[in-house]
Amino acid sequence: MLTPVTDTDGAPFWRYAEQGELRVQACAGCGELRFPPRPCCPHCQSFASEWRRMSGHGRIWSYVVPHPPLLPDYAEQAPYNVVVVELAEAPRIRLVGNLVAQAGAPLNSLDPERIRIGTKVQAVFSDGRPQWVLERP
Repeated sequence: MLTPVTDTDGAPFWRYAEQGELRVQACAGCGELRFPPRPCCPHCQSFASEWRRMSGHGRIWSYVVPHPPLLPDYAEQAPYNVVVVELAEAPRIRLVGNLVAQAGAPLNSLDPERIRIGTKVQAVFSDGRPQWVLERP
């Protein structure tokens, strides 16, 4: 399993994910949501920030299905998908992840033919990592 690389600004995202929460950094000055996390608000230049809980609902904005040749750790799991999800309550926030059949399922657990741009998805968590599943109608 590949481990995410964290930095000081993004570390709270991963701490909340370990608790099963999807949170996004927000400016404590103007309230603007921002991702990826960073120390200064690009809108008002405030250094004050907070982490707001999101619903975890979104839609697939884009996706790709990589195939070999890939680096060895990735090739073992190919073919798998990588999705870009636009959050429902913050359409300018887009998160990269994987669409799986259910929480904790392998990266290649969902048939790539089921993936469509615009499909509604829901965040789920496994071992402190966010994944995406198809939203139930």
